[in-house]
Amino acid sequence: MNFKVSRTLIKLFPIIAATLLAITMSNCSNSPEVTATDSSETKKYPSDVLPFLDEWKILLGDGTNVKDLIGYEEKDFFYAANDGADWVVYKTPNSGTTSKNSSNTRTELHQVEEWLPKTGGKLTGTLKVMHVSTSGDARVAASYSVVVGQIHGSEGHENEPIKIFYKKFPGHTKGSVFWNYEINTEGDDNSGRWDYSEAVWGYDMSVVGETANTYPEEPADGIALGEEFSYEINVFEGVMYVSFSSKGHPPVSFTKSLIATDFAEYADIPEQTQRVFVPIGQDGTERAMAYAGELQYFKQGAYNQTNGKAPETNMIWSTGADIYGGDIEKQYANGSYAEVWFKDATVGPGTPVNR
Repeated sequence: MNFKVSRTLIKLFPIIAATLLAITMSNCSNSPEVTATDSSETKKYPSDVLPFLDEWKILLGDGTNVKDLIGYEEKDFFYAANDGADWVVYKTPNSGTTSKNSSNTRTELHQVEEWLPKTGGKLTGTLKVMHVSTSGDARVAASYSVVVGQIHGSEGHENEPIKIFYKKFPGHTKGSVFWNYEINTEGDDNSGRWDYSEAVWGYDMSVVGETANTYPEEPADGIALGEEFSYEINVFEGVMYVSFSSKGHPPVSFTKSLIATDFAEYADIPEQTQRVFVPIGQDGTERAMAYAGELQYFKQGAYNQTNGKAPETNMIWSTGADIYGGDIEKQYANGSYAEVWFKDATVGPGTPVNR
């Protein structure tokens, strides 16, 4: 009797075992502690990091224009990254396809909505510059630099009331942050336009090397690659308020009217501009109302200021950098590019300022 029961149990064992295994696997699959994470659920796009991207379009370093940035990335130019925090990466070579009025490549956002200086607008950004070109001519002011935020005109001469730069000479640990104001030139001829540069941390744009391969001393108060800083451009009732902050550095702020010029006469041209721009024939004056009545828009990202043009053609903007025949892969492999990461950014209307 006992023997027969044992034989029966032996025959039933595979069925019982299979049933128990199925129950166990079912319970495990419902347990949150062991749920596998689908990689598609964790992938982030730039629009997941910076939700304001529905208010922008972008031009990439290969000339591609994209108008819908929600759920969009391009692995060579514009994508999300995480180093413990989420970032949006903007990357662009020294040479590629760029906009019709520029010699420089960019992976840069272009605000869709335009506004008048009197109406105003505000742009903020928290970022770190990860790379600037390691080649260029040290005598040329724009070498080794990238613009990380700007206002651009869409009427008149389409000049730029502000461009925020980061620049680092080869071999230096620390670079400089500065911003430039470009005059809205009086009259129809814009060839006399010039920039005036204000240092934030480190040098202004006018500090250059004595020869193509010698550099000024490293700025003691500069910003290193990979070091975070923040800026705010706030235009309210025609006045531009610009502020900068970074851990371990003093906050810095500036005020500049966009509707009344400081540069109506030749005698008003600053000494810095007399030294840098006037020798190459850029000695214009600004119209009395500056940028008043002309539509503007913000731009943000990586606007590479280093290019392969011969320095002899323009000792301010033609940087003579390595471009490897425009081959983007070779440029990335050999340091001929700019790369900027943004962690936070906002855009909206200008706001009152108490100063």
